[in-house]
Amino acid sequence: MSNATIAKLLLVALSFCWGLSWTAMRIALDEVSPWGMRLIGYSIGAAILLILLKAQGRSISIPRGRDWLHILIAALFLSVSFGVAGTFAQLMANTSRVIIVNYSMPVWGSLMAYFVLHERINAQAALGLALCVAGLGVLVYPAAEKSMQEPIGLLLALVCALGWGGGTVYMKWARIKGDLLAITFWQVMVGVAAFAIFYLIFEGVPKFEPLQWRTWGGLLFNGILGTGIAYFIWFNIIGRLTTAMASLGSLINPVVGVIGAVIILGDRPTVPDMIGFALIFSAAACVMIPQRAKPPPDPA
Repeated sequence: MSNATIAKLLLVALSFCWGLSWTAMRIALDEVSPWGMRLIGYSIGAAILLILLKAQGRSISIPRGRDWLHILIAALFLSVSFGVAGTFAQLMANTSRVIIVNYSMPVWGSLMAYFVLHERINAQAALGLALCVAGLGVLVYPAAEKSMQEPIGLLLALVCALGWGGGTVYMKWARIKGDLLAITFWQVMVGVAAFAIFYLIFEGVPKFEPLQWRTWGGLLFNGILGTGIAYFIWFNIIGRLTTAMASLGSLINPVVGVIGAVIILGDRPTVPDMIGFALIFSAAACVMIPQRAKPPPDPA
């Protein structure tokens, strides 16, 4: 079996790991606090990543110096802000809406890259930004007419997308030395430490109480598949496919996520939801689909 075929199969597996992790988190949040859910999920994910790294004989060491500071700063975007905003967003807004707004991250990432990395915004990216703003307006306006809880939840989902986009751009700018999967492991560990502190501040000393089996299922799915295995699969995909193709394939994730929320959680998207979903999905596709290179002119 060729590398490309294996990578495509891995993309399908990744779409279920990342797409359904949002539904798994929402199920766990019925019994577990946001701080507890993230602490448990990140702890399990870090343990899985460490096992997989050691099983492959890969080092988790990072060169001393500024690289550790860069890892810490990037983790504040990719692990901490993403985890906080994404979790509380699900408590205030419909899960399928949160998923779609979160996956506007490629659009915001390209905009940040313009200012930070001086990457050119082409016509596709500009169109993507316009579609994204329009999609957010379609999702937020009808909800704001009823109450402010849903718009605040969607705003948190947007913060989640901005955090991931900002962290990705920061990683490109910082050029951290070391194994990318090992760097990810340490970023998840920063998340574990941060949420342990948050838990002690807001919840106090942990109290072990019995949980329903579906809650444990949500926690384990999020930790094992949604964090540990998902990151491992992603970096294996990057090694087998071009970045553009891997990024394009990840567009399957929100589709699986929304379908999962509809089937498992009983979400019922409205007509404005479907329009907003289509606009934001199209926006992400505009940014992630590579432009075709123009053929060279025929020699005279």
